[in-house]
Amino acid sequence: MIRTMPADGLSDEEVKGILTRHRKIALVGASPKPERDANEVMRYLLEHGYEVYPVNPRYEEVLGRKCYPSVLDIPDEVEIVDLFVRPEFTMDYVEQAIKKGAKVVWFQFGTFNEEAFRKAKDAGLTAVAHRCIKQEHARLIG
Repeated sequence: MIRTMPADGLSDEEVKGILTRHRKIALVGASPKPERDANEVMRYLLEHGYEVYPVNPRYEEVLGRKCYPSVLDIPDEVEIVDLFVRPEFTMDYVEQAIKKGAKVVWFQFGTFNEEAFRKAKDAGLTAVAHRCIKQEHARLIG
């Protein structure tokens, strides 16, 4: 069986390494609505011991956590910026991730923006694309 490399070029071992080394996640596009994927993923990450900082200027709180208007407003270190926004909005958050000193930008399904992806990589960040952080965690770590 021939196994093709994912679009982001990362192996399972590399993705697993990201998920085990980096525990502080800014979840951009966080939502208090339980039917939203961002809410389900945030709940999952919290249940699995990650420190999750919801980012959405529309809300003051999501899942009992203070919600921040931008990544730059988070007072703590951020290692992963997980994107749940439309592709046309990802560039702003990639720029925030770079300024914040994040290590990884994670483009959830449906958020990919080629220019933003390239900018993250050019700035030295690991860019994960066309994957769900929850699905990858469940598959690789459990």
